[in-house]
This record gives sequence, structure tokens and C-alpha cells, in this order.
Amino acid sequence: MKRLPVLLLLLWSLPIFAQLRVSDNKRFLVQKDGTPFFWLGDTGWELFHRLNRDEADRYLKNRADKGFTVIQAVVLAELDGLHDPNPYGEIPLANDDPTKPREAYFRHVDYIIDKAATYGLYIGLLPTWADKINKDRWGVGPEIFTPENARWYGRWLANRYRNRKNIIWILGGDRNPRGEQDVAIWRAMAAGIEAGAGGADNALMTFHPQPNSLEDGGSSKWFHKDAWLDFNMFQTGHCRENNVWDRVKLVCDRQPYKPVLDGETLYEDHPVCFNAKDLGISSAYDVRKHAWLDVFAGAFGHTYGCHDIWQMYAPNRQPVNGPHFPWYEAMDLPGAGQMQWLRRLVESRPMLDRVPDQNLLLNAGGANDRIQATRGKDYLFVYSAQGRPVSLNMGKISGTEVVAHWYDPRTGSFKAAGKFANNGRQEFTPPASGYGQDWVLVVEDTSKAYPTEWKK
Repeated sequence: MKRLPVLLLLLWSLPIFAQLRVSDNKRFLVQKDGTPFFWLGDTGWELFHRLNRDEADRYLKNRADKGFTVIQAVVLAELDGLHDPNPYGEIPLANDDPTKPREAYFRHVDYIIDKAATYGLYIGLLPTWADKINKDRWGVGPEIFTPENARWYGRWLANRYRNRKNIIWILGGDRNPRGEQDVAIWRAMAAGIEAGAGGADNALMTFHPQPNSLEDGGSSKWFHKDAWLDFNMFQTGHCRENNVWDRVKLVCDRQPYKPVLDGETLYEDHPVCFNAKDLGISSAYDVRKHAWLDVFAGAFGHTYGCHDIWQMYAPNRQPVNGPHFPWYEAMDLPGAGQMQWLRRLVESRPMLDRVPDQNLLLNAGGANDRIQATRGKDYLFVYSAQGRPVSLNMGKISGTEVVAHWYDPRTGSFKAAGKFANNGRQEFTPPASGYGQDWVLVVEDTSKAYPTEWKK
């Protein structure tokens, strides 16, 4: 019997991935059969460019073990990705020409995408960082794309990966279009991807912009009505207070309705607003707060990030804006491990009928001590960013009687808070309050038997 090629054996051993699609109510992502999908992302931007295969395996396993579902990574990377070779001495393009991809470089990309699949991870695949289209403000570049070669490159790349179902396409790459020429390039690349993937149904796609003003609405500013844009993405950037709830609502209110995601927010271990001297370094609490507020405001998931990991910093590399830890140590910073408790809670109750609802609250607090509410038909969640008491308007979910718990977003543990009549007003006081003391109130119909502890 002839031996099968190694790549074919690898592909046969992969989990069967379902092609993701937008849910029928246009608010979430689901698998083909309608099973809800929770996006818990990590910004591993330099994964293909800077990690060798053993290192990539170590990183991907760590993220899968922590409950992440999506890794956002860039093919033509930001940090001189066209000219600085990968760990095997390979660069992606011949003569900086998008129509001349180099096979050896892309075999390494193939390997990592397939390895991610063995861990059950989707890859949020950016064909290029946007300094290759627009490097006006920063970036190495060079600018190499036109509408014509962008279409060719998008088609070639999507055709290469058309049989990998763990791909989610992300255009943009941290840059806003300067004008119609840039918009035309992105639209051409999107058209190429759809053609190479065998049609729009096989190419779930979004656009990752820079931080922009609240009124702009991220990707929706330029592409909201484009058919290829399946869901909107915005970036809040790297400051502590950014009114994420207003940003989510603005995009959710646009028609036609499309799901929305915060695709890059304050990274863990990052100089806050790039000003460590005055504002310090971001903490687990900072990144945890953004995640809970995003999702309860109406986002269908959340992307975590770490300053040391996006650039895959290691001691032999020049750091960008002063990281503290090598990537292989930063993987286990506390904020990364705490993201799983958001995913577990959201997935443990019916996801697809959950909506944001601030009408549950008598007082939503301010920017620093925000209280954010969301509910399904028979349960509700309220996040209190600094452990302030929660005053609820009861009767918004099913049941004549409800049971309440406090959920600790640091540990994923529940603490019983009692049973109550489901009418009138009721005040709930968290176990602790103050800066860094965030808590989640869980209230549900007593006739339900939703879990209040997690299987190990």
C-alpha cells in the first residue's frame, strides 16, 4: 500500500469544522446547523511571522486550554512583514508583488491554520496589515496594493484555504480608508476572497479599522451596506474609558441589522493610552471590564489582547512600546485566564434570544462604575463594574419567582443571593465593592435548572 502524503493525513485528522454564518435574527454567529458560536478572540497578530512551528503549537494549545475560540493573525504582518523573514528564513512575496506569493512562506501559514484546527480554534485571517495599503500615519509598508492585484491576491488566498472551514476573513488591518481609492482596494480584495472561496456563503467576512470616533461606528462607516460585510467590527483602542456600550448600540441600531464585535480593545499589560508614566499599565481588571461591558451591551463576543503577545515579544527582539514579559510568559497573565468565565456564563444560558436591556435598571452608573444589563426570556445578567448595588425592575423575565446569584468574573464561581418574587423593584448588593471589584448578578426563573458551577 502506498503511503499517503503527510499533509493529506493531517487534514484527515482535523476536527470537522462547521462553516460559520450569521444567525437568523442577525445578532449572532452560529454554525451551519444553528448552534450558537461565542467569539472569544485573541490578537495573535504576528503569529505567522514570528513563531516557529513548535512555538505556534505551544501558543495555540494555551489559548485553546483557556477557552479561546478565535485567533486573529495576519498573513502580511505589520512588523516589516514583507522583508523581515519568518523563523525559517522565508518572506511572503517575491519583489513585494502580491501576485507573486512564495510557496515556502505559505506552507508555514498552512501548518499553523491546520494546527489551530486540531485544537478547535478558528483563525480570524487578515490577508494583510493595512500599512501595505496606507502607511500615512505609521507603519513600514511599503504600499503595494491596487484594486487589481488586491482582487488577485484575495482570490488566490481564499482558493488556497477554501477547504479549511476554520477561517474567518478580516480585512482592514488597523487602518481607516483615506478615501475612495482605499475603499476600492478593500472591496476588490473582498470580491476576490468570495470568488476564491467559492461564493459568499463560504467567506464569512468583516473589516478591522483603527479606533475612530463614536459617531463613525467602525467598519459600518464605510461598508455597512456592502453584501460582503457579514458583521461589523470596531476598535476601541488602548485607553481605559471608552463608552463601549454606546459604540455597540450605535452600530446595532444601523439598518440592515448586522452583528457587531469589538475586535481590538485595551490590551493586558499595555501602557494605558500609550502613557505609562501618568496612567500606568493595564491590568486584568481593565481588560475584564471591557469584555463584560461589550457583550452585555449587545456584541456577539469579544476579542481580548495582550501587548506582549500581539507582537510575540521575546528577549532577542526590539519591543514595541515597552512590553514587560516574553510572549510565552505573558500567555498566563491573569486577564487571559479570566476571559473563559465570560464565555462559560453566556454559553450556559440560551444565547440567541439574549438582548441588551438597560430598562431593567434604575441606575446605570457613570463611565467608571457602569452597570450594564442583558436578558433572555427566562434569565438576566447585570454587570456592576465596581460592585455598586443593582436596583432592578422585576418582571422582565418569565416566572412568578426568581433565584439570584452573584457571579465572580475573576474565578467563575457563584454565590447564592436568595429567592425573590418577580415583581416590583428589588435591590441586590454585591459581596464587595470598589475599584477592581466587579460582579455579575444572575437572576433566573426558578423553574429552570441552569448550572451554578462548572464541571472541571
